[in-house]
Amino acid sequence: MRQAGTYSGIGSGKTGPHLLPLARIKKIMKRSGEEVKMISGESPIVFSKACELFIKELTQRSWMLTIKGKTRTLSKQDVASAVMATDLFDFLLNLVSDSD
Repeated sequence: MRQAGTYSGIGSGKTGPHLLPLARIKKIMKRSGEEVKMISGESPIVFSKACELFIKELTQRSWMLTIKGKTRTLSKQDVASAVMATDLFDFLLNLVSDSD
């Protein structure tokens, strides 16, 4: 059975520590479009966790390529290679292909 994570208590009022600033996330959310007027208190928490998971996944895949290359420093090229090698990150292809 899956273990409950840090954010499993969102409904109970326990939100856990935030690695990303919630105020900044809320500001970005408000700037996403004129039709976004109100944002619930829980929304930035969910977005924060989603961003953390995204960063973690991309970093782990990039690090595997760093290790394969027999280096110990994660480089921009490792991140770009991870994006190009993973279908999950296809939405980033135009960003990394321009940077080559």
